Amino acid sequence: MSFSVAFVPSTLARRLDWPAGLNKTARLAFEVGSRLVVFVALFALVQFATPALADNDGFYHMRMAWLMRREGLKPDFVWLPLTILSPDAYYNHHFLHHVYLSLFAWGDTPESLIFGAKLASTLMPALAALAIWWLLRNQNVRWATLWTIGLWAISEAFLYRMSMPRAQSASLLVLALGLHWLLQRRYRLLLPLGFLYVWFYNAFPLLLVVAGVYAVSAWLTEKRLAWKALLYPTLGLLLGLLINPYFPQNLTFIVQHVLPKIGPEATAISVGNEWYPYSTWTLVENSGGALALFVLGAIGLGWRGQRIDRATLAALLLSVAFGFLLFKSRRFIEYFPAFTLIFAALSLGPVLEAQLNARAGQRGWLLAGLAGLLALPLWATLVQAREAMQSEPPATRYAAASQWLQTHSTPGSMVFQTDWDDFPRLFFYNQSNLYTIGLDPTYMQLYDGALYDEWVAITRGKVRQPSAAIAERFGAEFVFSDLHHEAFLKRAAEDPGLEEVYRDDEAVIFHVIR
Repeated sequence: MSFSVAFVPSTLARRLDWPAGLNKTARLAFEVGSRLVVFVALFALVQFATPALADNDGFYHMRMAWLMRREGLKPDFVWLPLTILSPDAYYNHHFLHHVYLSLFAWGDTPESLIFGAKLASTLMPALAALAIWWLLRNQNVRWATLWTIGLWAISEAFLYRMSMPRAQSASLLVLALGLHWLLQRRYRLLLPLGFLYVWFYNAFPLLLVVAGVYAVSAWLTEKRLAWKALLYPTLGLLLGLLINPYFPQNLTFIVQHVLPKIGPEATAISVGNEWYPYSTWTLVENSGGALALFVLGAIGLGWRGQRIDRATLAALLLSVAFGFLLFKSRRFIEYFPAFTLIFAALSLGPVLEAQLNARAGQRGWLLAGLAGLLALPLWATLVQAREAMQSEPPATRYAAASQWLQTHSTPGSMVFQTDWDDFPRLFFYNQSNLYTIGLDPTYMQLYDGALYDEWVAITRGKVRQPSAAIAERFGAEFVFSDLHHEAFLKRAAEDPGLEEVYRDDEAVIFHVIR
């Protein structure tokens, strides 16, 4: 059914004469609008498989958007004072993403904010898909719509990551637009694009990767030094860093947070799960279609029997580059399938067109066969992505415990958590308290390495009677823990300085007796 919904608008726009009476601008608007509706519908099938949100961090992002809508674009951030996001050093490295989310932060209830986050996280990846379709269309790829719909057939991990209320879908949108403008030699547009990218997401150096790959491709295929392709995005990124609402905290943050994760000391710091690679078989299971498409695209290069052009070479090299990054870290799954599909469309498109022209009498049957080949992986991948969404914990997780803390603690008092990843939900439901750690374990580790090591030891149950350190070193009034930190919970039960004051099926709260 989803395939039919996607294919019919493509066929109508190409074969029927309904928009024929419209002027050129109206016809283009119809063409763009019909594709966007299809892409939104397909992402909605994934997004609304559950009332929950994909990933914990979305709760933080949506609450920040809510704060910006009500308190201004730079609300004071006081909730993580023991990290590099302390009040005097805070840098909102998702600034424009939060501005975007604020457009959907209509109400004050958690339910309305979660629904708004889901709408925002359906539209943004659909816009990224639209940018990919626009790129293929302007490269004269036949059946560009059908190729773009292939995004829903090659990687369930890609669909899941695109459905998060985070900035990676906007990042893909920027990179697809960047590649499109590079291929069109509209280099000056890369300056404002780079500027906005810095304000949107801290993955902005990827724009230089795209520009550099394009420049190499232009040199290899045309013996032309495309220096403007590097100049304008570089200027845009530099301006975005220097003309920034958080300057100079933004530069300090990049040095403190980003560089350690890619430098020689990367293995010495603690990072979230998304920074680690997939196992080989897991990658085959969740993105086998993308891997197969890359192989088919490579075969297509030899099959078509002609010299590779600038656009195809750039897409090939970008697929290789993002594939390398994906083997280093699973967080790059949002780029590899997309650029592999662009490469395959540019490589295989002429081959398929030649084969169809050679069999003109069977063209309809061949097209139906190609559509049928797409239908099965499309359906299977959508089902897998929906199942991944449905595996998310309910949106109300920790809501009751957070409400208890807000009601029974002193405003502005510290809560010690046993898991850094619990912060987004706690913050979403309770902005009255401060928290020891959140968003990324490196934020505390880089702020105070000894304090972080002590936090780790306490949460793993290696400290007898941890209440003294929790009170003196962290200044906490309460301790919040999920029910899986069994070693810590055993220590807490033996500690007369910790009094259990709340428990439900999700969490336990202790009062620190000073």
